[in-house]
Amino acid sequence: MGSVTPPDATHAAPSRGATLELQGVAYHYEGRNQNESAGLGPLSLMVQAGEFLTVVGPSGSGKSTLLSVLAGFLRPQAGQVRLAGQVISGPAAALTLVQQEHALFPWLTVAGNVAFGLKSQRVPGQEQQRRITDALTQVGLAGYEKRRIHELSGGQRQRVSLARALAIRPGLLLLDEPFSALDARTRTEISEQLLGIWQGQQVTVVFVTHNLEEALDLGERVVALRGGAVVLDSPTEGLDAHRLRAVLDGE
Repeated sequence: MGSVTPPDATHAAPSRGATLELQGVAYHYEGRNQNESAGLGPLSLMVQAGEFLTVVGPSGSGKSTLLSVLAGFLRPQAGQVRLAGQVISGPAAALTLVQQEHALFPWLTVAGNVAFGLKSQRVPGQEQQRRITDALTQVGLAGYEKRRIHELSGGQRQRVSLARALAIRPGLLLLDEPFSALDARTRTEISEQLLGIWQGQQVTVVFVTHNLEEALDLGERVVALRGGAVVLDSPTEGLDAHRLRAVLDGE
């Protein structure tokens, strides 16, 4: 896993990482014919508070279903997901999701986008401003508060998405292929910023990617999925992309 110096934020948030536990979680879709099904599980998994977990797997392996279940968008058909001991039964303030598509509101400024979740949580105005400043500083966009989304590059937009997620001080940060649409240089820069933020705050992170090198560089631990099941659960230290690919290919 890479190592960088955490960003210098005067009001950096304290550690708020939460333990994540999946107990016999399953969710299956009907396939194209009666003999086919796709989905996830049953799957049991523990992610420690403050851990950085990466999840890899081919298309149809269950990565997206897993993330949707963790985010509360899908309710498991069996089993439970617990965050800090509490059952996740729907979208919750204790967790947030950053996706490949930044899903920013073009009619709002950068600050307005970062404040969106804070307003939903009824965070007082002065505290909102402090969190907006802190979050934008952490992602390298200090001074961009009044910019409009159309004025930003793709990498800057994804930084705003990350800032919006961080501003609510989540116990669990979910990331779904967040850097896949970016060029290599921008991807590296934002990845280093993400690692710095994680090292400074120790928020619990689940990062889904198809990029095996990215999974190994970022994560402390990697879980590989195939056919909705875990085929590898290993520390990333000492594991290389060739071995990870062989596991995913069933070798």
